[in-house]
Amino acid sequence: MSRRCDLTGKGPMSGNNVSHANNKTKRRFLPNLQDVTLQSDLLGRSFKFRVSSAALRSVDHRGGLDAFLAKAKDDELSADALKVKKEIAKAQAAA
Repeated sequence: MSRRCDLTGKGPMSGNNVSHANNKTKRRFLPNLQDVTLQSDLLGRSFKFRVSSAALRSVDHRGGLDAFLAKAKDDELSADALKVKKEIAKAQAAA
């Protein structure tokens, strides 16, 4: 399982550990990923995603999973999230 957020595409970053003596060694900054279940209001069902905590705050701020996916760019979303986005768009067009 990759360490990448399903909704924002946020992944590991690299940097340096810097000691008191200013020695630098490479390290990785991993995103804070959580396994969450998000509810779609339009479809009436829930979906499991692996999401960073920053993305979870963004979903709440935009007003839920449906509104977040409507504004999200397709190249940032995972394959599963892209399927859900298309299902929501289809349901919205039918309604």
